[in-house]
Amino acid sequence: MTDSSAAAPGGPGGGAAQPGTSAVLERKTDEAIDKPWVTVVWDDPVNLMSYVTFVLRKLFGYSTAKAKELMMQVHTEGKAVVSTGDRDKVEADVRKLHAAGLWATMQRDD
Repeated sequence: MTDSSAAAPGGPGGGAAQPGTSAVLERKTDEAIDKPWVTVVWDDPVNLMSYVTFVLRKLFGYSTAKAKELMMQVHTEGKAVVSTGDRDKVEADVRKLHAAGLWATMQRDD
């Protein structure tokens, strides 16, 4: 008698992994781990554009031109990504932005 599962795709001796198998779950986990975290600054009705530019320059070391570009993105689009990195770094960046009075959140990069 032959073992048909050994030759079937996705079986113990087969080719592609089937949905729901550990190989598929491991690949999805690896992809999620590879995505960096991002810090998002949101538009608010309180802070002046010049102040947002100042904070971005001070906290992240952006040039005046880059800080103004990000500030304008926040102003016109409602938000801008201002930093990326591992979770600990981005959490620290969000805390600094909150301490400066800006609205900020963190999320996985899309």
